[in-house]
Amino acid sequence: MTGPPITYRGCVYPSECDHMNHLNVAAYVNKFDQATWNFFTDLGLTREFLDSNGTGLAAVQQNIAYQRALRPGDVLTIRSTLIELAGKRIRFRHEMTNGATGDVEAVAELLALCIDTGSRKSRAFPEDLVSRVQMQTGGTNP
Repeated sequence: MTGPPITYRGCVYPSECDHMNHLNVAAYVNKFDQATWNFFTDLGLTREFLDSNGTGLAAVQQNIAYQRALRPGDVLTIRSTLIELAGKRIRFRHEMTNGATGDVEAVAELLALCIDTGSRKSRAFPEDLVSRVQMQTGGTNP
């Protein structure tokens, strides 16, 4: 399958499930969070880049649509897409699919802000990063 890059691949463990033997909400959030950091690294938002630019990232909104229940032993894949990188905002989307069936299991859309770690206030993303991402994706809003 071609499409957005894979940013997470893993499996559902029994310890991640709720009383109905489905992947619990906290585990969905954790898997999407792991995908986020892989996605950010692909964009150049590495720990080294953030530290050297006095930059942090603050999640301000996350919307998850649960479409099917995952159970212990299910293998899943998350693919991530940039929606917007402009000013101090980055919006992106994760799509979680079942590795065996290809069915979409959940979709998360997130908004984060660029933060100046010294002042603890939002600020624009460094221009060199924005330019690099635009070259990677073919524009500001892919």
